[in-house]
Amino acid sequence: MSNIPAKAPVAKKIPTTFEIHDDQRVDNYHWMRLSDAQKNSKDPDAQTKDVLEYLNAENDFLEAALKHTEDFQKDLFEEMKGRIKEDDASVPYKKNGYFYITRFEKGKQYPIYTRKKGSLEADEELLFDVNEMAEGYDYYTLGGLSISPDNTKAAFAIDTVSRRQYIIYVKDLITGEILSDKIENTTGGAVWANDSATFFYTEKDAETLRSTKIKRHSLGTVATEDVLVFEEKDETFGTYVTKSKSQKYLVIGSYSTLSTEYQLLEADNPTGAFRVFQKRERDLEYSIAHYEDHFYVVTNKDKATNFKLMKTPITATEKENWVDLIPHREDVLLEDISIFKNHLVLEERANGLNLIRIKKWDGSEDYYLPFGEETYSAYVYANPEFDTEVIRYGYNSMTTPSSVIDFNMVDQSKEIKKEQEVLGGAFDKENYTSKRVWVTARDGKKVAISLVHRKDTELNENTPFLQYAYGSYGHTIDASFSTTRLSLLDRGFVYGIAHIRGSEYLGRVWYEDGKLLRKMNTFTDFIDCSKYLIENKYTSEKHLYAMGGSAGGLLMGAVINMNPELYHGVLAAVPFVDVISTMLDESIPLTTGEFDEWGNPKNKEYYDYIKQYSPYDNVSAQVYPNLLITTGLHDSQVQYWEPAKWIAKLRDYSTGTNKLLMHTDMETGHGGASGRFDALKETARDYTFILDLEGKLE
Repeated sequence: MSNIPAKAPVAKKIPTTFEIHDDQRVDNYHWMRLSDAQKNSKDPDAQTKDVLEYLNAENDFLEAALKHTEDFQKDLFEEMKGRIKEDDASVPYKKNGYFYITRFEKGKQYPIYTRKKGSLEADEELLFDVNEMAEGYDYYTLGGLSISPDNTKAAFAIDTVSRRQYIIYVKDLITGEILSDKIENTTGGAVWANDSATFFYTEKDAETLRSTKIKRHSLGTVATEDVLVFEEKDETFGTYVTKSKSQKYLVIGSYSTLSTEYQLLEADNPTGAFRVFQKRERDLEYSIAHYEDHFYVVTNKDKATNFKLMKTPITATEKENWVDLIPHREDVLLEDISIFKNHLVLEERANGLNLIRIKKWDGSEDYYLPFGEETYSAYVYANPEFDTEVIRYGYNSMTTPSSVIDFNMVDQSKEIKKEQEVLGGAFDKENYTSKRVWVTARDGKKVAISLVHRKDTELNENTPFLQYAYGSYGHTIDASFSTTRLSLLDRGFVYGIAHIRGSEYLGRVWYEDGKLLRKMNTFTDFIDCSKYLIENKYTSEKHLYAMGGSAGGLLMGAVINMNPELYHGVLAAVPFVDVISTMLDESIPLTTGEFDEWGNPKNKEYYDYIKQYSPYDNVSAQVYPNLLITTGLHDSQVQYWEPAKWIAKLRDYSTGTNKLLMHTDMETGHGGASGRFDALKETARDYTFILDLEGKLE
């Protein structure tokens, strides 16, 4: 790899001392933190200029460092783009008499939303062409698309900043007119009452971005006249509004990491008063679905760690009235349910794998869908229609492209509605193989790695291996297919997903064992998986790469502090690395809702524990791996200053000569670029970074 033809930026140091629990921390780069007002100011102050100058200098340094790869990046982008069916369309789904379709046109970045009345042979009705709407914007997302019950209006929301603060508008689908209604600072979703003239939405706190208020809007009125229906005053909770699949109830949900609460109102009575389903209790989690004269409740009540299914009459919803329908099982996690007129569909997880179970309400049938691969991903779609014998589900694996399948629950026949096309002519699933290996962690627990590679790739100490993981919030990364990943596999890489603690891969206990005062298990699991791969000659320290984003970026920061020698290169996307400072500052978006995940460092026990692993606080004088960090200036989930401070401190402490690079997208936030091709360019850049380190730029 050629030398970097530019000098790395050196951030100035302005020491800021923080003291709590008789402990002092000195942060030399706290000055990098800007408010939203400073970031968006047309007349920037000196601090703003300094920060933006530093971020741009890092971008210039990255560009110089990767300049010799520019042609390869372009070729890799075209290669990835060449596998995508550009003029693609979703499988139509039926709701309330219409078939809805999302499609893309060749050469265009954004989706086009359409519908057809009654049958797929009907004329296409254009709802939204996001390509036209996005013209003139660097970032543009349309979300929250919600059709009124009478099918004549569509509420929709746009975000042009990437801060996830959506503006809701309404379109008249008969005239095509955008109505005068405009509601700012929302989560984007709008839930219609059955009168098609009223909808409910969630307003965010402008500073913390916490979802705090549910409001009712009447069409044709100004947002300042909207009625506050509910305010979530507990700062550790967020709130949202939805509607039961039966269309009978409007539902307000309140949620924290460890507790939920719901309120109900008949959708025919939008100006009525919501009533509590079951009041919140710490450690009581539940979700609800309505069917005829009962509610069905997925809950951890009675220490049901992996959740169970209960039912209760619509007239008596408090927990003392709940009765078991499917009891708790130690080895099966109940993840979700879907209710149909004659069937109940359950999404379960056992031994790390997705299961789809189908039961007839009359008890005459109870069976699982068969899946033949060793590691895969299967999931049930929303299935908005209630009176149907057919469920739609998705299936894919690390070697099998995604399929959308309609399954008849009565005769058990299935129809593949769509198989993901991989264009370019080079892909043949028979050329690839995937499997799971089980690693014994240092405390004796078994941790799975799902991996994939070409069959002609030899596994030895010279094999490049990209190890990915997330490991927080109980979010499980299943073994799924990726067209972009083929660019690594076809160049001799092995790709592996480490199913570490902090996810729910092996049930709810797997999550509980990787959070709060057991968070270190997340990091040591990943490290133990890396050591296993090296010891068993899947790869070596010279060819092992690691990748994670957001809380997975925290994982990256922790493992390279603990065992930097294991990795030749690391990709850390939008990394949450300044854990103590962020969790001590309740003005930062999302902080208060995170206390049950990480702990509140205002409590000394949690402060001391977090300080053991917080990546920014544990940067030390050692040789760090080659590192590419990515962030967005407008990120609402992990503020840009965390990775910016981190790269500055790493440069100050690193004793090696490896490349430490960062890219800040000055136009976007947590999710990166909004256009499908712009997002591919980001992936091409990231993959180029590790392919360059591996000497594979041919």
